[in-house]
Amino acid sequence: MAYQLVIFDNDGVLVDSEPTAHRILSGYLTELGYPTTVEESFHHFLGNAGRNVHTVVADRFGGTLPEEFTARCHDRVFAAFREGLDATPGAGDVLVELRRRGLPYCLASSSDHAWIDLTLDRAGLRPHLPEELVFSAQDVGGVGKPAPDLFLHAAASLGVAPADCLVVEDSPNGVLAARAAGMDVLGYTALMPAQRLAEAGATGLIGKLPELLERI
Repeated sequence: MAYQLVIFDNDGVLVDSEPTAHRILSGYLTELGYPTTVEESFHHFLGNAGRNVHTVVADRFGGTLPEEFTARCHDRVFAAFREGLDATPGAGDVLVELRRRGLPYCLASSSDHAWIDLTLDRAGLRPHLPEELVFSAQDVGGVGKPAPDLFLHAAASLGVAPADCLVVEDSPNGVLAARAAGMDVLGYTALMPAQRLAEAGATGLIGKLPELLERI
């Protein structure tokens, strides 16, 4: 199919931020008395940490996180990001090639704009993604994935029909959001087991980001 727009998730797809974020998150939970490994953090929270962490702690441990947990965790993650962050392998080259081919692309993330801006700046991807190509759940009233609102907003903002969009996602919630929006979606399996992305409805799977160029 000849797509008219490629929509990328940010964390874990374009920016290699997930290992750092989940190292901080799992460490903070353990510090608070809720032992969590990095692997468990990936399993429970990848793609929906902000909305799901309180529920998971209540279900797994019967505990309650302090009111300031989210803000303090956010601050710790930001401090780690400022020390250095990389783009995912091939991300910059893929964006350059899409631009060379004349195929529009954008970013759509459930994170807030401050988070997105910091990660793009630290990973060196800001030149490829100016403000008008960056969409956050903040832009749709804070409604994140798996709701389709963010993807639909991104497509509408760039004047492209949902059926003409291809999404690249690394979390089940992201895949669910893309499918609910009526878009094809490639599941990026660098951090998430392929089976979980397939079960969520991914229309294709890639293990390395440059493989995207073979699918369009």
